[in-house]
Amino acid sequence: MSATVELTKENFDQTVTDNEFVLIDFWAEWCGPCKQFGPVYEKAAEANPDLVFGKVDTEAQPELAAAFGIQSIPTLMIVRDQVAVFAQPGALPEAALTDVIGQARKLDMDQVRQQIAEQQAQQQGDQGA
Repeated sequence: MSATVELTKENFDQTVTDNEFVLIDFWAEWCGPCKQFGPVYEKAAEANPDLVFGKVDTEAQPELAAAFGIQSIPTLMIVRDQVAVFAQPGALPEAALTDVIGQARKLDMDQVRQQIAEQQAQQQGDQGA
C-alpha cells in the first residue's frame, strides 16, 4: 500500500483542513522528473508516518493545479495549519526533501501567521497611498 494519498478537488480541502501538516506533490504521468521524484517522495512518506503526503495529478486535477498557480512540475508544496509555508518546483534529492521537511516541522506557526498578517496590512497600506 502506498504511503501517499491521492488528492482530488473532492478531498483536497478536507485533507488540508483536517491535518495540520500536509505535503503536496503536483505531478503528471508524462513528466520524467516527476517519475524520478516519486520514489523519493514515497520514501519520505514512509519515514514520516505522522505527516500527510498527498499527490495531485495535474492532468486529472487541472482545477487544483490552476488554483495554486502551478507552472511547472513536479512542484512540492507544504501546508501547515492551512498556510502554504513552502512551494518550489523541481525534483528535490532525498537529502534536500528531508531538510525541507525538518525546517517546516520547526516553524513557529504563530510567528508565520503574524508575518502574513503584517504583510497583508502593509499591502493594504501601500494600496491606500
